[in-house]
Amino acid sequence: MSDYRNDETARWDAQQVRRDAGRRTEQQPPHRRRRRRRRFSGVQYTLFILVVSAILAGIGWLLLNDLCAFNKKAVTATVEITSEDDIGSVAAKLKDDGLIEYKWFFRLFASFAHAQDKIGIGTYELNTDMDYRALIAAMHNASGGLNGETVKVTIPEGYTVSQIIALLAKDGVNTEAALTDAAENGTFSYDYISTETGSISRLEGYLFPDTYEFYVNEKPAAALNRLIKNFDSKMDANLLAEVKKSGYSLSEIVTIASLIEKETSGTDQTRISSVIYNRLKDKGSHGTYGMLGIDASLLYALPDHAGAITKADKETDSPYNLYKNAGLPPTPIANPGLTAIKAALNPDATDYYYYALGKDGTHHFFETYDEHVNFLNSSEYAG
Repeated sequence: MSDYRNDETARWDAQQVRRDAGRRTEQQPPHRRRRRRRRFSGVQYTLFILVVSAILAGIGWLLLNDLCAFNKKAVTATVEITSEDDIGSVAAKLKDDGLIEYKWFFRLFASFAHAQDKIGIGTYELNTDMDYRALIAAMHNASGGLNGETVKVTIPEGYTVSQIIALLAKDGVNTEAALTDAAENGTFSYDYISTETGSISRLEGYLFPDTYEFYVNEKPAAALNRLIKNFDSKMDANLLAEVKKSGYSLSEIVTIASLIEKETSGTDQTRISSVIYNRLKDKGSHGTYGMLGIDASLLYALPDHAGAITKADKETDSPYNLYKNAGLPPTPIANPGLTAIKAALNPDATDYYYYALGKDGTHHFFETYDEHVNFLNSSEYAG
């Protein structure tokens, strides 16, 4: 038998395991320590938010003070606004006179308040008790404290843009050239005004006939914009709902109204309106084939024309010649009043397709072409 003892074997095995473990440890590379990312603690993040909020609150408080005229040093100043001033130069004058602190913020507020349309030429007494809104109101075109020279101008219903420009120039609102340039190339913030420049016809129909007070040498675009703004205010929610219900666009309704306005100023506007709609819908059964044949539209294309419409005139190559072109002209042909606009929205229900002016000064209406021709050949026709 071998004299190899079990207890010695166990002791050797344990020692061997420890030696092997030590060797493995020496052979393995040491573990690299991971770098811990620094992160905001909850406290640090809260402090950061508080600091940013305090800064923004401080800036907001300064702007609010300026906007609402809080805690301002008492200052009174006389500010003169000329025809050359815009909102930027107005803000600069208010800043220079100590009435506001932040020109950019006043310009921003003024854009939302449509101050460009409200501030007029004149000399104004202003003070630091006035907030931004009060400053704009004090420089308003209708303010009783204005010293600028003003003129009242009454624009008749049915005037064209060129006639309105001539009238404004005659009364000293501005020069005809400056007003024409503004009509052709000015920017007007209404979606029914064409952005295509170069023609005054883009304003046709939207310079509302009324009595206005203008400043002498007023900014031409501002003067025209006031007429458009009046039109916009007249087209209230009820009228716009009627336009939508009609199936025609606002531009088409105003165009129809302008034709009515130029054809008659009497009590038969709704009957004239019915003839226009009947003809627009006629596919040939009544002999009109959508042709309106309205002299007033042809004359819009011939502004220097004098005398009666001739056969040669009716051959004029123009989209406003409704003897050769079916449907409506490309734009309104004049600036209609509210009565004509309502007549365009509410035509009489008739079967009339023709009308002509009699010697009695009234229009005579007919359902058929033969009836119309018979009247033209009678002694009752005005000729």
